[in-house]
Amino acid sequence: MFHRMRADRSASARRTLASWVLAATLTGCAGVSFDRETETSGTFTSYGIALTVLSSDFPKGAMLIARENASDANLANMEVEKSYVFPYFGPFDFLLDIIGIRYARISGTWGFSGR
Repeated sequence: MFHRMRADRSASARRTLASWVLAATLTGCAGVSFDRETETSGTFTSYGIALTVLSSDFPKGAMLIARENASDANLANMEVEKSYVFPYFGPFDFLLDIIGIRYARISGTWGFSGR
């Protein structure tokens, strides 16, 4: 009986670990889109998703992922005009530092409009 309880506990631990690894893998995603308005300018939108466990973000913070993703395009004169993070609970935001998933989106302009 003792051996069976130990095997059940070990299998449960492996399933829990696999669930965490899967969640961390699936939440580390990002995307970016660019819309050209003239030959040398346009707008962009970038997003990032991150998993937070005990105040550690995996793979990085969602806002950092979104900013790095937009920056990797290497377009001139990028300016972020709007940023959005969900969920955001204001003074109770520390609750998401225990465990949570965050989504961040930034949007703005790039290039030279010639104005």
